[in-house]
Amino acid sequence: MTSLAVQLNRLQLQNPILVASGTFGYAKEMTAFVNFARLGGIIPKTVTPQPRPGNPPPRTVETTGGLLNSIGLDNDGFDQFVAEKLPYLAGLGTAIIVNIAAKTNDDFRRMATVLNQTPGVAGIELNISCPNVSGGVDFGTDPQLAGEVVSTVRESCSLPVIAKLTPNVTSVVPIAKAVADAGADAVSLVNTFQGMAVDWKRQRPILGNVLGGLSGPAIKPLA
Repeated sequence: MTSLAVQLNRLQLQNPILVASGTFGYAKEMTAFVNFARLGGIIPKTVTPQPRPGNPPPRTVETTGGLLNSIGLDNDGFDQFVAEKLPYLAGLGTAIIVNIAAKTNDDFRRMATVLNQTPGVAGIELNISCPNVSGGVDFGTDPQLAGEVVSTVRESCSLPVIAKLTPNVTSVVPIAKAVADAGADAVSLVNTFQGMAVDWKRQRPILGNVLGGLSGPAIKPLA
């Protein structure tokens, strides 16, 4: 049988099919629908240093050309993820790339250090669309800040690092160059595009948080 294995710099995958971080959850929710061992890898939904309740429902809405989601980084927190979710994920027979987000470089460093010492982790994906606490600027919209996050993580662990970049900028090129120069093994292009769905009969937005991230066929010409 022909091998479909791919090499993304230092990250080896059995095939190029990856499940993106987001509405796939922690994978267990999809057991009835997907044979996980046939995937090249799974990127579970983003985990943050502390638990987050996420956005109010409704959180997803199907559109003509894709899906709008407004999960709001709902998660149990990093420590609980490592203790309870990661052991299950590590036994699924495919590469597990942990997606992390934080508001400070120190939090990124702490999580990367722990993941580097945890069995079953094939790599780290950095969700750098969260505000920087000190300046209130999104890491992912500033090349210097984005590069600093990647450098911090690379210094803290030996795992392959993917930087997930936002499309909501004038040009993603300088940001991609900055994270590559800082040591990212790969870039994920791109995160969802900001959008809104309206219930015209009720004359109000459908999503509880009003705005959401658009994914699916509609963004292919842009992504």
